[in-house]
Amino acid sequence: MRRNRKPGFNTRAIHHGHDPAAHQGALEHPVYMTSTYVFDSAEEAAQTFAGEREAFAYGRTKNPTQALLEERIAELEGAEAGLVTASGMGAIASLLWTYLRPGDGLVAHHTLYGNSYTLIAKELPEFGIDVRLVDLTEPANLAEALSDTTRMVYCETPANPNLDIVDIGRISGLAREAGAITVVDNTFATPAGQRPLESGADAVIHSMTKFLGGHSDVLAGALVGSKALVKDVRMRGLRYLTGAAIAPLSAFLVLRGMKTLGVRLERHSDNALALAKMLESHPKVRKVRYPGLPSHPQHALSERQMSLPGGLLAFELRGGLEAGRRFLDKLTLASRAVSLGGCETLAQHPASMTHTSYRGDALARFGLSEGLIRVSVGLEDIEDLTDDFAGALDRA
Repeated sequence: MRRNRKPGFNTRAIHHGHDPAAHQGALEHPVYMTSTYVFDSAEEAAQTFAGEREAFAYGRTKNPTQALLEERIAELEGAEAGLVTASGMGAIASLLWTYLRPGDGLVAHHTLYGNSYTLIAKELPEFGIDVRLVDLTEPANLAEALSDTTRMVYCETPANPNLDIVDIGRISGLAREAGAITVVDNTFATPAGQRPLESGADAVIHSMTKFLGGHSDVLAGALVGSKALVKDVRMRGLRYLTGAAIAPLSAFLVLRGMKTLGVRLERHSDNALALAKMLESHPKVRKVRYPGLPSHPQHALSERQMSLPGGLLAFELRGGLEAGRRFLDKLTLASRAVSLGGCETLAQHPASMTHTSYRGDALARFGLSEGLIRVSVGLEDIEDLTDDFAGALDRA
């Protein structure tokens, strides 16, 4: 007889929400390649469109393959409901356009993924949103930035690209007292390494393109939170504000990738820690930012908040912009590419690649140096990775 216990993370990532018996014994969930759905009667259709009946109607709002992915990511994050989109930016935009109106306020951590920064810091103010960028690694800064109009507090933790760690519990508490919701982009950590809702966040964002898909072969995004929040974003943000619907085959590829998320993140973390230690000891490296290193400014917080330190690290080279470019050109195993979370190790130079939207002195003001290198540490043998990076440093 089966014991009365909740299945573990890896078991749920593989099995949750799918019963082969309901799909003619198919071990894998079918890919439903259809854009629209048939109703048995006009009354049934009317009830569906009025929101009085749960049913599939049109592919932009829900598809059976998409629905399983939504149920599974919600389960792994500990959320009531989930929504998946065509990309991570699709999830972010769908949420922001649903919740923010002219005159509303948004407080965000000052270090963000380049396109998130552009949307939040440059585009939202054009629509009358009061955007305040502050250093949320110090919760006191949030207390000062909150106002009567603040509706949302937004952060990535770990942040892209310098791996800042934000105390989710403390900022969520401050936001809630001010009547605002807290949104955490959990792309770097994944639910295998951190579950922000358990710390007090109201919504979690993912670029499922990254670790959740895990194989650099699909674009996808996700939002999880309460049923009410997710329904609102689905029926407004996704349905007609962005239309960022995920393709059924893309949803299937993410479902496949998520089955190995737990074991992959363990290997990513082990490799990243070993590489970070090697880099920290090299004379051409000024400093290394990795949550698993005691030298990380928020190392103690990361140990409390995260179960795994993750597969991303950043390091600053002596010599600035040109040193960063020379180093990248000397790598032979790691690839020079943006994105992250796949099996292959990727290295990129934020100042000249992903974070060029930080114009003028913004890089320095927000703690991003011109010599910073961001690495998505892959699943290769660690001896090969350390040899490649050490050799590139020596030759740069």
